Amino acid sequence: MMNTFSMFFVLIVVFLIVSIQGSSASVVSTGDFNKDFFVTWSPSHVKTSIDGTNRSLILDKDSGSGFASNDMFLFGQFDMQIKLIPGNSAGTVVAFYLTSNQPNRDEIDFEFLGNVGGQPYILQTNVYSNGFDDREQRIRLWFDPTKDFHIYSVLWNLHQIVFMVDWVPIRTFRNHADKGVPFPRWQPMSLQASIWNGESWATNGGKDKIDWAKAPFVASFRNHKIDACIWKGNPRLCRAQSPTNWWNNERSSSLTWAERRLFRWVRKNYLIYDYCQDNQRFNNNLPKECLLTKY
Repeated sequence: MMNTFSMFFVLIVVFLIVSIQGSSASVVSTGDFNKDFFVTWSPSHVKTSIDGTNRSLILDKDSGSGFASNDMFLFGQFDMQIKLIPGNSAGTVVAFYLTSNQPNRDEIDFEFLGNVGGQPYILQTNVYSNGFDDREQRIRLWFDPTKDFHIYSVLWNLHQIVFMVDWVPIRTFRNHADKGVPFPRWQPMSLQASIWNGESWATNGGKDKIDWAKAPFVASFRNHKIDACIWKGNPRLCRAQSPTNWWNNERSSSLTWAERRLFRWVRKNYLIYDYCQDNQRFNNNLPKECLLTKY
């Protein structure tokens, strides 16, 4: 999927990105799924290792499944290693996301859309702010996400939201609230993951349905890290700039030069849908943020 030069370039830039991540002092997760999360639905379809460091979600004809963090958060960085469903996963959706669970909810989504055997997974991202979404972007990945675990991350701060795959920024959503663009900045959110039946829309516009003969479908999770501000009822604590709230500091207010190069590389080679390029959908009246800077 990538030539040798491209792979070398990505590895070098990712090393630079990882080297400037925040300190462990602000990490609030334990690494144990049993301590950091609770099962939101279908406990019989959630399997956790004895030491709590690995968890699998199962989808079959009876049910999907999911889990959510015990705490709510306002800003931070959220990492999860995920291995997706191998083989024919058409119609299935695996989601990793932040949500406020309010009627006018804020939400930051990774959605992994299954595909027929031999065809690549599609990764859809979306941002809800104050109940409004319609901000989907889709990419193909530069690796097979069913063969091994890969790191999927969200950086969320006062300045921007950054979606990352193995530390490569695949999408940004900047805070342009001063220009009338809604941005998630007031509602605390929980970190959640789920697997469910999305065959009405997820694969080829809903034309390819789930082959239940291939069930159960299993997505695996491990090595989660929550480096974030736990919501205690006072937004000022989470909005402050401090060594603990490193994500709000100037260094994290925009993409670095290295991250910008990777961001452009992803958009050039792997982007397959961007709502900001869909004039027909919006009757030639694209959302305001489409005309504003991305970083």
